[in-house]
Amino acid sequence: MEPTILTTERLLLRPFEPADTDAVLHACQDPDIQRWTPIPSPYEREHAEGFVHRIVPDGWRFDTVYAFAVLTRDSGELVAAISSISRGEGAAEVGYWAAKQHRGRGYVTEAVGAVAHWAFTTAGVERLEWRAEVGNDASRAVAEKAGFVIEGVQRSGIANKGVRRDGWTGALLPSDLGLPTARPYLPART
Repeated sequence: MEPTILTTERLLLRPFEPADTDAVLHACQDPDIQRWTPIPSPYEREHAEGFVHRIVPDGWRFDTVYAFAVLTRDSGELVAAISSISRGEGAAEVGYWAAKQHRGRGYVTEAVGAVAHWAFTTAGVERLEWRAEVGNDASRAVAEKAGFVIEGVQRSGIANKGVRRDGWTGALLPSDLGLPTARPYLPART
């Protein structure tokens, strides 16, 4: 997949660049990001450099992870990160974090909507999945505001830093956004 740039009313989403290293390093010092995401803890400069110099470009090159820096359009400040991870068979998973000073402004929900629309219309995704450890209420709130249907709890569904924990799971379908799909969806009869 060619690296992609997305825009919303307030945001610019683009692949991370080497110039983002310091902003990523700073944001990832937040204990909440280290607690709820699989990033290394403690988070060192080498981790930020590896992320922007190797992990992000390789993800785009090999069609495995499409990582976007979420920047404000007016100041260009890094406010969040969002990734779409290919799961095959038309499914992908979305993950995100928000820089502490930018939480509560709806930036991540706006970015998730942009990435979902792109995934459904350009990247061939037919089911976008979200997972978070039970208790990560901020992540769940974003998922619900973005239209994800919470499907339940997976026991021992999240592995993070050598520990398995229960995880919430949810999904967003193109039809949830009024978009068509390449394959028909036949929901189960209830």
